[in-house]
Parts: sequence; C-alpha cells; structure tokens
Amino acid sequence: MSLEHRPVAMMLPVTDVDRAQQFYAETLGLDFTGRNDEGSAMFVLGGGTTLVLLPRPDSHPAESTAMSFEVEDVTSEISALEGRGVTFEDYDLPDVKTVDHVCEFGDERAAWFKDPDGHVLCLHQGVT
Repeated sequence: MSLEHRPVAMMLPVTDVDRAQQFYAETLGLDFTGRNDEGSAMFVLGGGTTLVLLPRPDSHPAESTAMSFEVEDVTSEISALEGRGVTFEDYDLPDVKTVDHVCEFGDERAAWFKDPDGHVLCLHQGVT
C-alpha cells in the first residue's frame, strides 16, 4: 500500500472549538462538515484533505506556519479576508520581508495571518 495518493486529515489543536469553528467557517469560508464524537470540528478542503480542529484546552500554537492555502491572487485574497476582520502579519527579517503584507520568494508570493489560537496560516501564490 502506498500513501502517495491517499486523502489527508490535518489535525490542528485549538483551545476553543466553537471560536475556531466560527473563524474557519465564517471568516475563512471553509466548508464545515460536522463534529465527531470527540467534539472536533471538521472541514473539507480541496484535494481530499480534511481539516480537524481538535479540542485541546491547554494547547499552544507552533511557531512556524501550520497550514498554507494556495490561491490564484494573494493580493485580492488579502483584501477579501481583511474585509472579514483578518489581520495580516508583516515581517522585516533577513530572509522574509513583506511589502503590503506580501513576501516574494523567487516564483512565489506569500502572506501570513493568525487564527484565534495563534496558529500561523499562509496564503501562497505561484508567480508565472
């Protein structure tokens, strides 16, 4: 058996499932599919991927990007999400510098924001 083309479930611990569910469904517009017996909120994402928000009251966010969404136009997605209350991060580091919330890495553009638990989420776009 190969895992190469198998659907993936991404598990993300959250301190408040109701608050996280509202953010991911209403603010980000993800397709909420229900809750499991543990109380995890589940969302269907593209490519057969499922996002599972695990109820973990004592959890802490990772310091690096937890999840990245590939989009067609980072700038328009930023505008749309800012209109729904999302605040984007700005960086001025040796390897990462944003201008108007966007960092360019060769043939890719990216922008970062945080969910209510402080998980870093990213929008990325290939540049052709």
